Amino acid sequence: MPERLLGIVLAAGAGTRMGRPKALCSTPAGVPWLVRAYDALTGGGCGQVRVVLGAAADEARALVPPGAVTVVADDWANGMGASLAAGLADPVDPRTVAVVVTLVDLPDLDARAVARVTRGPVTAQDLRRATFAGAPGHPVLVGRAHWVPLRARLRGDAGARAYLRAHPPLEVDCTDLPGGFDRDRPVPR
Repeated sequence: MPERLLGIVLAAGAGTRMGRPKALCSTPAGVPWLVRAYDALTGGGCGQVRVVLGAAADEARALVPPGAVTVVADDWANGMGASLAAGLADPVDPRTVAVVVTLVDLPDLDARAVARVTRGPVTAQDLRRATFAGAPGHPVLVGRAHWVPLRARLRGDAGARAYLRAHPPLEVDCTDLPGGFDRDRPVPR
């Protein structure tokens, strides 16, 4: 049931190594990374998508697909933890069982990885994470039962890392799919 999954795109950072906020980046073909993330989440089973903006939010808002809800993390400069907290903030449809979190700087991620992580019954107790060649990656599925304790542990730029270390998720191997590596620096042309 797609309406039971809420996709969250974390796109609030300043992108200092990139030289600009990653929410403003596009593929070589001109497709905004925000659109790529939205398409991956909706194509992989998310009935709704929230895009969390911060740095250059006014400019990035124009790139958010019309079907997504935009949330601005006012404290985005505090790191990914603040962005994830903003994405998890109410209101969330009470029928939503889990969120599926990805980062804007994974433009090669496609719906197949999201579908693999969301495959089968999803419960409020679930924690799942895509892995690529044994390394943790995105998307990460977080069942509703984890939202409150996760929010309580969100600090700095580590996002959910400490929570996932304390509560190991089911690892879903996505090595054969694109999207396992984030883009931190501009691609030479």
